[in-house]
Amino acid sequence: MTGVSGNGSPSNTRVALVCVGLIVAMVGLTYASVPLYRLFCQATGYGGTTQRAEAAPIAMGKRHITIRFNADVAKGLGWKFGPVEPSVEVVTGEPRTIAYRATNPGNAAVTGTAVYNVTPEKAGAYFNKIACFCFDEQTLKAGETVDMPVQFFVDPAIETDPNAHDIDTITLSYTFFKAADSDARAKALSDAGDAAARPAVN
Repeated sequence: MTGVSGNGSPSNTRVALVCVGLIVAMVGLTYASVPLYRLFCQATGYGGTTQRAEAAPIAMGKRHITIRFNADVAKGLGWKFGPVEPSVEVVTGEPRTIAYRATNPGNAAVTGTAVYNVTPEKAGAYFNKIACFCFDEQTLKAGETVDMPVQFFVDPAIETDPNAHDIDTITLSYTFFKAADSDARAKALSDAGDAAARPAVN
């Protein structure tokens, strides 16, 4: 008669190790999926993710496209934030620089960071930003107002895409969030100001 393996048998140990290995692998893939998904979006424009470029193309296209600008502020930041001008008209391939304006009406410094996207989402593959303030932390002192430029162009290749023939308006949207370490930065600025105001001790 064949005996039944105990709980501590080698076969059970191997099964347990395999399960643990699968769990670790799944967790690893979950964390890796975020940057991989971001790279995929940047490469394809999926989800309205814009492209990055060093410079505008030499040759311009022919299609005129209206670029509208939208701005939102997440709860907890307290800034006033919006585009300096609501929209501009560009020709594909034409580089254009616009600005968003942010004001901190509070009585303490606050640090924010912005995320962005464009609509319609299929325009993301053709909307190229040369320079912008997105993902860079911005610290505004109490009462401070700053203009933050964005330089962009629409790739002339949009004119040859049959799926994009109906795009005559693109909306660029930014949302500002309060940075995680904003309160710590505000305290550091306040402490630095207090130290500068104190008289030197001989």
